[in-house]
Amino acid sequence: MEASQNPSSLFLIAGSGDYPRLVIDGARKAGVQRIVMAAFEGETNEALAGMVDVVQWMRVGQMGRLIDAAKKSGASRSLMAGQIAPGHLFNLRPDFKALVLLAKLRQRNAETLFGAVAAELDKAGAGLISATTFLEDHLATLGLIAGPKLKPRYLADLEYGFSIAKETSRLDIGQTVLVKNGTILAVEAFEGTNEAIRRGGVLGRGSATLVKVSKPEQDMRFDVPVIGTRTLEVASEAGVTTIGVEAGATLLLDRVKVCAAATHLGISLYGQ
Repeated sequence: MEASQNPSSLFLIAGSGDYPRLVIDGARKAGVQRIVMAAFEGETNEALAGMVDVVQWMRVGQMGRLIDAAKKSGASRSLMAGQIAPGHLFNLRPDFKALVLLAKLRQRNAETLFGAVAAELDKAGAGLISATTFLEDHLATLGLIAGPKLKPRYLADLEYGFSIAKETSRLDIGQTVLVKNGTILAVEAFEGTNEAIRRGGVLGRGSATLVKVSKPEQDMRFDVPVIGTRTLEVASEAGVTTIGVEAGATLLLDRVKVCAAATHLGISLYGQ
């Protein structure tokens, strides 16, 4: 989003992790004067409350409260940042508004649930913008981003991993795969990225390549691929030596820390 298009006020839907903090920092630097934050019990870092102008605490599943908070925020734009644990999405204690929305969904997954939220935010006058807004400096770039230079066999595994990950993401199975010497070791599913890394790492026996991609025609307003320092730590413990990400479509949170961690751990971080 260009500076001239930055909203003066923002309704931030904040999940867990460092992502919301970076958005708040980036939004302030971009000139956003007022930030109203929807925070979720058991997910959102309580320390963020001191960085915004207004905070509304709620449970995951309180859709009516979320939309009401968006309307009352006075913001013309909303942004989703941070994760909600997958288990929480499927163990909701939904309010009436959420029950009505869920009843309309033929499939219940993160994409359809967040898509329904986005539609309601549009109706509330606080349309959802790309989750990478204010974070352009943290997007992965092409080529070697950090860590040791790659040998040809690792580049070959990256190429193969990207082709497989694009197909599994198209089928809505998962966006992460682990590969070694042209063999797929693990494919991410409902368990999440870190557990997939651990499974693949066992089979890789100390040397595996991780590839994470976006879905074809992915809605960048939510569910943006993210690599953080915790991902690198889990990868290092599992024996992953190379991580491939999609340039321009993957957030490195935050980029300076991620690059420093990759170099320290001896992991090659590569954008394709």
